[in-house]
Amino acid sequence: MKNILKIEELFMFLLGMYLFSMINYSWWLFAALFLAPDIGLLGYIFGAKTGALTYNLTHHKGLAIAVYLCGVYFISPVLMLVGTIMFAHSSFDRILGYGLKYSVNFKETHLGTIGKIS
Repeated sequence: MKNILKIEELFMFLLGMYLFSMINYSWWLFAALFLAPDIGLLGYIFGAKTGALTYNLTHHKGLAIAVYLCGVYFISPVLMLVGTIMFAHSSFDRILGYGLKYSVNFKETHLGTIGKIS
Protein backbone atom coordinates (compact mmCIF):
# COMPACT_ATOMS: atom_id res chain seq x y z
CA MET A 1 0.00 0.00 0.00
CA LYS A 2 2.87 2.36 0.81
CA ASN A 3 4.19 2.12 -2.77
CA ILE A 4 0.74 2.78 -4.22
CA LEU A 5 0.53 5.97 -2.15
CA LYS A 6 3.96 7.05 -3.35
CA ILE A 7 2.93 6.47 -6.97
CA GLU A 8 -0.23 8.48 -6.37
CA GLU A 9 1.86 11.32 -4.94
CA LEU A 10 4.21 11.10 -7.93
CA PHE A 11 1.26 11.67 -10.26
CA MET A 12 0.12 14.62 -8.14
CA PHE A 13 3.64 16.04 -8.32
CA LEU A 14 3.54 15.68 -12.10
CA LEU A 15 0.13 17.38 -12.10
CA GLY A 16 1.68 20.28 -10.19
CA MET A 17 4.42 20.53 -12.80
CA TYR A 18 1.82 20.45 -15.57
CA LEU A 19 -0.20 23.22 -13.92
CA PHE A 20 2.98 25.25 -13.57
CA SER A 21 3.64 24.82 -17.29
CA MET A 22 0.21 26.36 -17.98
CA ILE A 23 1.11 29.67 -16.31
CA ASN A 24 3.54 32.08 -17.89
CA TYR A 25 6.60 31.70 -15.66
CA SER A 26 10.07 30.41 -16.38
CA TRP A 27 11.07 26.99 -15.05
CA TRP A 28 13.98 28.50 -13.12
CA LEU A 29 11.34 30.15 -10.90
CA PHE A 30 9.78 26.75 -10.18
CA ALA A 31 13.18 25.46 -9.11
CA ALA A 32 13.96 28.59 -7.09
CA LEU A 33 10.66 28.52 -5.19
CA PHE A 34 10.26 24.76 -4.85
CA LEU A 35 11.55 24.67 -1.26
CA ALA A 36 9.72 27.86 -0.21
CA PRO A 37 6.90 25.99 1.62
CA ASP A 38 9.53 24.70 4.05
CA ILE A 39 9.50 28.20 5.56
CA GLY A 40 6.77 26.66 7.72
CA LEU A 41 9.51 24.77 9.57
CA LEU A 42 10.47 28.01 11.29
CA GLY A 43 7.45 27.58 13.55
CA TYR A 44 9.36 24.84 15.35
CA ILE A 45 11.48 27.60 16.91
CA PHE A 46 8.42 28.28 19.08
CA GLY A 47 7.72 24.66 19.95
CA ALA A 48 6.23 21.52 18.45
CA LYS A 49 2.62 22.72 18.51
CA THR A 50 3.34 25.98 16.67
CA GLY A 51 5.75 24.21 14.34
CA ALA A 52 3.18 21.59 13.40
CA LEU A 53 0.61 24.32 12.74
CA THR A 54 2.87 26.42 10.51
CA TYR A 55 4.30 23.39 8.70
CA ASN A 56 0.83 21.97 8.05
CA LEU A 57 -0.44 25.30 6.74
CA THR A 58 2.36 25.53 4.19
CA HIS A 59 2.05 21.83 3.22
CA HIS A 60 -1.73 21.37 3.10
CA LYS A 61 -2.85 20.34 -0.39
CA GLY A 62 -6.40 21.57 0.19
CA LEU A 63 -5.06 25.04 0.94
CA ALA A 64 -2.76 24.82 -2.09
CA ILE A 65 -5.71 23.96 -4.33
CA ALA A 66 -7.80 26.78 -2.82
CA VAL A 67 -4.99 29.30 -3.46
CA TYR A 68 -4.60 28.05 -7.05
CA LEU A 69 -8.36 28.24 -7.69
CA CYS A 70 -8.47 31.78 -6.26
CA GLY A 71 -5.75 32.60 -8.77
CA VAL A 72 -7.85 31.16 -11.58
CA TYR A 73 -10.98 32.99 -10.40
CA PHE A 74 -9.28 36.34 -9.91
CA ILE A 75 -7.00 35.84 -12.93
CA SER A 76 -3.94 36.17 -10.72
CA PRO A 77 -0.87 34.33 -12.03
CA VAL A 78 0.90 34.96 -8.69
CA LEU A 79 -1.80 33.07 -6.75
CA MET A 80 -1.72 30.27 -9.33
CA LEU A 81 2.07 30.16 -8.91
CA VAL A 82 1.87 29.98 -5.11
CA GLY A 83 -0.81 27.26 -5.21
CA THR A 84 1.12 25.24 -7.76
CA ILE A 85 4.38 25.42 -5.81
CA MET A 86 2.63 24.46 -2.57
CA PHE A 87 0.87 21.52 -4.25
CA ALA A 88 3.94 20.18 -6.06
CA HIS A 89 6.19 20.60 -3.02
CA SER A 90 3.72 18.85 -0.71
CA SER A 91 3.38 15.94 -3.12
CA PHE A 92 7.15 15.63 -3.37
CA ASP A 93 7.49 15.67 0.41
CA ARG A 94 4.94 12.89 0.70
CA ILE A 95 6.85 10.80 -1.86
CA LEU A 96 9.79 11.08 0.56
CA GLY A 97 7.58 10.13 3.52
CA TYR A 98 7.14 13.58 5.06
CA GLY A 99 3.50 13.97 5.96
CA LEU A 100 1.48 16.52 7.85
CA LYS A 101 2.84 16.88 11.37
CA TYR A 102 1.28 15.98 14.70
CA SER A 103 2.00 18.42 17.52
CA VAL A 104 3.92 15.76 19.49
CA ASN A 105 7.18 16.29 17.58
CA PHE A 106 8.53 16.78 14.07
CA LYS A 107 8.92 13.08 13.34
CA GLU A 108 5.28 12.14 13.99
CA THR A 109 3.24 12.54 10.79
CA HIS A 110 -0.01 11.34 9.30
CA LEU A 111 2.09 8.92 7.21
CA GLY A 112 3.81 7.45 10.27
CA THR A 113 7.06 8.15 12.06
CA ILE A 114 9.81 9.68 9.91
CA GLY A 115 12.89 7.49 9.87
CA LYS A 116 11.10 4.40 11.16
CA ILE A 117 12.08 1.32 9.18
CA SER A 118 9.01 -0.73 8.36
